[in-house]
Amino acid sequence: MKDSDLRFARGLVLVNGAVPAALLGWDAAHHQLGANPVNFAILTTGMSALVFLLLTLLVTPLRKISGWNWIIFSRRTLGLCAFFYAALHFLIFFFKDQQGSVSGTLTELVKRKYLMVGITGLLVMAPLAVTSTNAMIKRLGGRRWRALHRLAYVAALAGVVQYYMQVKKDVRQPLAFGAVLAVLLGYRLMVSWRSARPAPVAAVKR
Repeated sequence: MKDSDLRFARGLVLVNGAVPAALLGWDAAHHQLGANPVNFAILTTGMSALVFLLLTLLVTPLRKISGWNWIIFSRRTLGLCAFFYAALHFLIFFFKDQQGSVSGTLTELVKRKYLMVGITGLLVMAPLAVTSTNAMIKRLGGRRWRALHRLAYVAALAGVVQYYMQVKKDVRQPLAFGAVLAVLLGYRLMVSWRSARPAPVAAVKR
């Protein structure tokens, strides 16, 4: 892939990553967030974080199945988008819903178990964002870096579980996210299992 094409692809991913935030900001500026704007903003950013997190996990299977090795560049950008929306999700909850009250936020976390699951996912994503640079990859070493970034699976699982626990009646959408995550994790388990299998011993000719 040409460098110019790769730069265009990077820009395209960044632009699309900014779309949910831009639309949310536009609607907020024009008072079009509905009857409960804070709740709408919290749900929108949380959903965006989960979508980008699943897209991040999709990159590797798609690259291996399709042979499109060039798409690996998008994994870092999509992961940072996921962290951005997860952090924004929490900040809106903290500053708008809880009015910046630490005690109120802690009380809500204890009272509403799904919030505890969600904050766990955010905390897990933080070191992934910090170590996403080339310098950190070199500093940690490839093996340790890959081991650390397997926490992305934990973050995705936390996001799906939080969504399921938060929904009171219609759980079809969180179950759909769960099904996508199960496929992505299942693919990785299958690849890991195949790579761990001993190579077949060739028959000795007599």
